[in-house]
Amino acid sequence: MLLDGMRVVSFCHFLQGPAAAQYLADMGAEVVKIEPPGGGYERKWSGGDAFVDGVSAFFLCAHRNQRTIAIDLKHPRGKQVVERLIARADVLMENFRPGVMDRLGFGWERVRTLNPEIIYASASGWGRAGPMADRPGQDLLVQAFCGLVAVTGATRPTPIGLAAVDQHGGALFALGIVAAYVKKLRTGRGTRVESSLLNAGIDLQTEPLTSYLTMGADRSILKRQENLVSWFHQAPYGVYPVADGWIAFSIVDPEKLARALGSAELAAMAGIDRYRERDAYAAAVARAVADRSLAELAPTLEAEGIWWQRVQDYDDLREHPQIRANGCFVEVPVKSGKAVLVVHPNRYDGEAPAVRHLAAEIGEHGREILGELGYGAAEIEDLAACGAVALPQARAGGER
Repeated sequence: MLLDGMRVVSFCHFLQGPAAAQYLADMGAEVVKIEPPGGGYERKWSGGDAFVDGVSAFFLCAHRNQRTIAIDLKHPRGKQVVERLIARADVLMENFRPGVMDRLGFGWERVRTLNPEIIYASASGWGRAGPMADRPGQDLLVQAFCGLVAVTGATRPTPIGLAAVDQHGGALFALGIVAAYVKKLRTGRGTRVESSLLNAGIDLQTEPLTSYLTMGADRSILKRQENLVSWFHQAPYGVYPVADGWIAFSIVDPEKLARALGSAELAAMAGIDRYRERDAYAAAVARAVADRSLAELAPTLEAEGIWWQRVQDYDDLREHPQIRANGCFVEVPVKSGKAVLVVHPNRYDGEAPAVRHLAAEIGEHGREILGELGYGAAEIEDLAACGAVALPQARAGGER
């Protein structure tokens, strides 16, 4: 696999960090997740209260292909286990608030004494410095702060209905780590990598922010007709109600759209500035499609080469032939149940990385990881007895 040989120790929790670790693990990195003896928050909560035989769907969505060991980071012998893991690692990744790793004894300066060539990768909410560095950083809060909420709604501020900043932040975090690993392979030197949700939220808006800040606009430009999804595109770029659902229009030729919809009103407006007069044009498009079905609209839209798409919901995705062709989902066993996971997004030589294992139990791989670190069977059980590590009573399933 692509990242065979990369060894990663992950102190990550919630979504941004684990998503990054999962990208790396999918591509072949050996990722060991350190979790507390009682299990992390992501094991105890799940969106929609979705659990599979007691295993959180929130945990399952971002912990594929990672092995786990449960360690008490405040226990002296637990710290010794972590030191052994760090000594053999290429990467340490964490997404605690700034200062937490220092208090645990595994900050940047300390870790460099254990492994001078380590890639030390930190992801935070707001960045390592600045007046907001110690504030809680979470997807919705960052969406609100960085402008995403303000620009998403046409008539009122509207957050994106998912953790887009977390997921994008995880992808950027993984990208930075891979870049640092390439440098290490070339030079033998480590790197301090820093990522943040705030910067990820800003990066998501590269196109509109560049336009807005360059043109010296003010917030009045954000207001628009309710069907328009963007303040910086020409109408009809947006989503419109039709008789049996919703339709999205992208970039269009106005004359072709007028013919496709059989609209004399749109034909008369074909030569207007569809940015400056976007509200009037969007309202006219809305009137032209309001009483027509998708089945009625589709043939003429296709005949004119209009860029359009029916608005689908999650139920529509399950059996769609394009989703099946792309192999977006995979069903996997989880204890006595099953879960549907989103597959790694890229394909390598035509294939998606396989689901090799899922850590259904807290510290599921503790015994094998400790054995790889040189601990004997009696030492391993002694570490568990003194509370330095937490081990499941029996290995739960092995590789999957």
